[in-house]
Amino acid sequence: MEYGISSYVWVSPFRNSDEAILQKAKDFGFDMFEAAVETVGSFDPHVVKDIADKIGIKVYICGCFGATRDPGSENPEIRKEAIAYLKTCIDYAVVTGSPYVSGPMYATSGVAMLRTPDEKEAMMKRIVESLKDVGEYAEKRGVKLAIEPLNRYETDVVNTVDDGLALIERIGGGPFGFLLDMFHMSIEEKSFVKAIEKAGDRLYDFHACANDRGTPGEDHFDWVSVAGALKKIGYKGPVVIESFTSGIKEIAKSASLWHPVAPSMDYLASNGLKFLKGILEK
Repeated sequence: MEYGISSYVWVSPFRNSDEAILQKAKDFGFDMFEAAVETVGSFDPHVVKDIADKIGIKVYICGCFGATRDPGSENPEIRKEAIAYLKTCIDYAVVTGSPYVSGPMYATSGVAMLRTPDEKEAMMKRIVESLKDVGEYAEKRGVKLAIEPLNRYETDVVNTVDDGLALIERIGGGPFGFLLDMFHMSIEEKSFVKAIEKAGDRLYDFHACANDRGTPGEDHFDWVSVAGALKKIGYKGPVVIESFTSGIKEIAKSASLWHPVAPSMDYLASNGLKFLKGILEK
């Protein structure tokens, strides 16, 4: 099992100049760094790969899905842009050696609507068509695509593993699997264990955080059961600490961080990693 940390913990957006952040992650003991591609061109994957190799840390790729990156949009130009963006993320993954691109790639994050059944079906058809195109591109390049279910306040498209499995089936499987995030699961899934077991060998990425998106272990989660479920499915992929620095107003607003979730982000990283290793390696 690999232990990772998201770029969002310390910086937004991640840039070529953030070498010190990669070094910090390595010094804390993380095996990999999950870089969010917030703005195409904010970092050069070749440059970051070279820096990471010198430091001795892996770089994996996570996507970010704003209003112009909606593969289910009624606007064909927005769908086209969403597909192009995802293909760029896949290209980044090839360069850095990331086994996947992860994130809620099926819709714009932060948008939840009450749609009629006909409206939702029309949207789902557009999503499936777009993601089939992206899936073929990814499969040819040996990159997996990890769909992240989000909670009901952030999307009305994929909230649970069951929703994700239904979407993956409509796409036709291929390279698609899951990024499961403890924060979203705590709101939407009736059981962490059952959700993890349903994902099974399609679980490619796992985000760990407390129920308030703070330090893993400083929460009311049953981590022993979570650890048992990951072991039962034979999960060997990354366990990534994801939280968001409240020091950046745009991130704080989008993630609804109205107060600090830890004494410091360094505290969250170091104490969270210590906890995860203790519970997952028993």
